[in-house]
Amino acid sequence: MKHPIHRVESFEIVAPYTLQVRFDDETEQVIDFQPVLAGELYGPLRDLTLFNQVKIDSEVRTLVWPNGADFDPATLHDWPEQIEALKAQAQQWETVTA
Repeated sequence: MKHPIHRVESFEIVAPYTLQVRFDDETEQVIDFQPVLAGELYGPLRDLTLFNQVKIDSEVRTLVWPNGADFDPATLHDWPEQIEALKAQAQQWETVTA
């Protein structure tokens, strides 16, 4: 089975913890990351100064942060279908780091 490979082309910070992300297939998602900022990797991104240091990795074409956090570009592309599972994972990450 073939899975489409999506690449992030650009993004814009539109609100705290929220990015408008444009993909190579000319689609866009407005993503509020706040519900999934938990655990060891994503929890530090609650610091808005760190969150706003987001960049596009030039090799894999996804969003990356200086602390090593990133998301699969396919997850970003399909965020509305992924968010509930991601929020459930974030709750688990929070209990592990607590």
